[in-house]
Order: sequence, then C-alpha cells, then structure tokens
Amino acid sequence: MDNEVLNAQSNHWEKTFQNKPDMFGTEPSHAAVQAVDLFKKEGRNKILELGSGQGRDTIFLAQQGLQIYALDYCETGINPMSQKVEDLGLSESITTVCHDVRKPLPFEDEVFDGCYSHMLFCMALTTAELEYLSGEIRRVLKSGGLNIYTARNTNDAHYGTGIHRGEAMYEVGGFIVHFFSREQVEHLAEGYEIVEVEEFEEGALPKKLFKVVLRKP
Repeated sequence: MDNEVLNAQSNHWEKTFQNKPDMFGTEPSHAAVQAVDLFKKEGRNKILELGSGQGRDTIFLAQQGLQIYALDYCETGINPMSQKVEDLGLSESITTVCHDVRKPLPFEDEVFDGCYSHMLFCMALTTAELEYLSGEIRRVLKSGGLNIYTARNTNDAHYGTGIHRGEAMYEVGGFIVHFFSREQVEHLAEGYEIVEVEEFEEGALPKKLFKVVLRKP
C-alpha cells in the first residue's frame, strides 16, 4: 500500500466538496432513515456521526429530534454545513467538528448513545485503521449503545476495477473505496454484539452496500 496515495484522498475530497456543494443531494440516505427509526425505538438520543460530509444525513437526524455530534475531515464539508445548520435554526442540535478518524476521537469514554456513519468505513482506511476506529467508537459508546455503519461490499460492480491500492481497496474515478466482505464485517465486530447485517442498494450502478448494526455489551 502507498500511504502517500491514501493520505492524498483528503485533498481530493476537499476539492470535490468545493466544486460540488451538494454532491450527494439534499435528501437523507436510506441508511439514515432506518437509523433514526432504530435510535428512536431504543430511546437513543446523543449520537456521534462520522464522515458527515456536506450534512444531508446530519440535518435529517437532527430534525428528527436527535442530538448530533458530526465529524468530518474536510473543512469544505464541515464549514458550509455549519452555515446550513445555523440557517435552519439547528445550532442547538448539531455540533460540528473537523477531525480525522485515524486519530483518537476527541471525546471522553462512554458519552454517546449511538454512532452512525454512512460509507465512512469504506473510505481509504486500512484494516488496521478500521480496527482502531472500531475500538475508539466502542470506547465512546455507553453500554448498550449502537454502532450503525454502511460500507460498499464485494458484490458491488466497482469491486476489483480501477487501480488496486492494497487490501480490498480500489481507486475508481479518483476515489479510493475499501470494499467489505462479510468476513471483514465480522472481523471489525470484535468486542460488539452483531445485531444485524443487511445488504441494500443505493444510487447509480447501483452501489451495493452492507448496513451493519452493532451493540456495545
């Protein structure tokens, strides 16, 4: 693996967000709609969102009455979203933080009821970095807290195409994607209880993803 190439993804996302202010649209993802239902069913209110991007899911989650702490490593995503949050009167419900998830999460132990991330796990993160991130999420979750994430999987049409960047990572159209097998899901679930693993489709191609629901014991 070429760490310099993986690290360069940050600049690529910065430029992409700058050129495409609503790259993923403004409607919430299917995963966010399902996550809200589960969080509300279990009375989970204080939620950490990782890889919030331009905020389409962040804003939806807050509008459903959840308290959201949104992290992304791109200032071109976080800064415009912060302005949207203020314009929508959601400043009391959303806290935005620019942060690289390869570093320790900037929170104390056991402070969140849940964690949500849509396609953050399948970014240019090595398995070792994902193992570390999974442990950090477990650290900041309360006992019984939920970790809900999605990741493109190895049934996706783009898997195995483009430039191989190590492990199950392939660069397609300038974006590096880490494609997940079921074994990878189970590997990263160490220390959690697996509640659900569901395969679904989204967007063009269409993309094929896993939705994973984990619970901290």
